[in-house]
Amino acid sequence: MSRPVAVVTGASSGIGAATARALAADGFHVVLAARRMERLTALAAEVDGTPVECDVTSPESVEALAGALDGLDVRVLVNNAGGAFGADYVENADIDGWRAMYEVNVLGAVRVTKALLPALVASGAGTVVWVSSTAGLIVYEGGGGYAAAKHAETAVAETMRLELSGRPVRVIEIDPGMVKTDEFSLNRFGGDAEAADKVYEGVAEPLTAEDVADTIAWTVSRPHHVNVDRLVLRPLAQAAQHKVHRVHRSN
Repeated sequence: MSRPVAVVTGASSGIGAATARALAADGFHVVLAARRMERLTALAAEVDGTPVECDVTSPESVEALAGALDGLDVRVLVNNAGGAFGADYVENADIDGWRAMYEVNVLGAVRVTKALLPALVASGAGTVVWVSSTAGLIVYEGGGGYAAAKHAETAVAETMRLELSGRPVRVIEIDPGMVKTDEFSLNRFGGDAEAADKVYEGVAEPLTAEDVADTIAWTVSRPHHVNVDRLVLRPLAQAAQHKVHRVHRSN
């Protein structure tokens, strides 16, 4: 394989799929990792990549992913697999939902990073991208579990950057605000389409998966001595976590 390899987790939809397309366009051979193999296979054919079925919460699955990359020139890891489950107040916290968010957003990303880090170091020009959220920087009502997980992810990224000082691996954190994808809010509200749509109600142009993917690809494509530590992006309509301009149409 002559092209450098970029690994994208959570690549079957949304930001992950868009990132796979963006990195492939930039000349990477993209290894697409996610649980839904049918979607991965179709996308891999589109971008001339390699699909690998992977559940980041499973040690055995992540070990198999690392094995599939043995001997390849792995330059980039995009820790994108994640999600939000529920919007309960802390007093009504669904502990299983909180645990699931921590497992996938934090422990899953750490598990994959740990498995692939030797290859990234060996490449001499490695990059780890953590796709976190503005929820990792500021909290909001109903977001305790998700914000806690994303704050932890931010802490891991910052710690890792310190620990890798002197080794040839960049650590980049991407923190999107309001992004409208087909599945994120739908999954958060247990498939309730009405509740999911309400999140974006009146917002003219929330960010898209492609907007975030373009940002990821830009940070990765900087000269390797340039480390974009953290990049926050929001739609114009979202001035801050609690300040969102909404246009309500009258009947």
